[in-house]
Amino acid sequence: MANVTQQMEKATEYSATNLMADAGADAERWNRTPDETTLRKTIEAIGARNVRVILVDSAEDALRTVVDLIPKGAEVMNGYSTTLVEMGFDRVLKENPKGWRDYHAVITGEDDTEKRHALRRKSVAADYFLSGVQAIAESGEIVGCDKTGSRMGAWPHAAAHLILVSGTNKVVPTIDDALRRCREYCLPLENQRAQHVYGIGSYIGKHVILDHEDVDGRVTLVMIRQPLGY
Repeated sequence: MANVTQQMEKATEYSATNLMADAGADAERWNRTPDETTLRKTIEAIGARNVRVILVDSAEDALRTVVDLIPKGAEVMNGYSTTLVEMGFDRVLKENPKGWRDYHAVITGEDDTEKRHALRRKSVAADYFLSGVQAIAESGEIVGCDKTGSRMGAWPHAAAHLILVSGTNKVVPTIDDALRRCREYCLPLENQRAQHVYGIGSYIGKHVILDHEDVDGRVTLVMIRQPLGY
């Protein structure tokens, strides 16, 4: 692994760089960019687990790739992801040039609490579900964590197509390191974001590990040669 911690180009209000001081997270350890040999080995290991990997150079390339992957008129849902925000996906979703059925807009537009909860449960089975990831082991496992599971529920089976996005800064040597990254790096940063946005802290209530995908073509990981997200 390379020792140089890179700066994300398009920091937003809740990017890691703006939360780091208060979070006390160890960026030198957990936000490192892998060398080319490690990156290629990791991509091969992910592919061997039946997850397609598309490697792109920039956030702009990642955004174009994601938009191209989702057909016109498709049903789309996404869990909150700093990476998606840094890519500009929230803007594209608002503009919606391909006429997607934006499940998130449907949910937030529903005033009835019970109906809104029902829609949230159904949304994990959307045609296309987009999510960031918290860690990727060099051995190919992809790890996500969440407080309630709302961002992770689509991963194992529910979504017809799962599109994951990740900067290469989330690659770590082992699955144990991946779980530690969730606890020691992602959680402190997310805790800071949650306090700013919701007025309460956060915790890890759920972990999901993508170890192997049975359905050909269901899961795509867009990996970005930039340190995006946390």
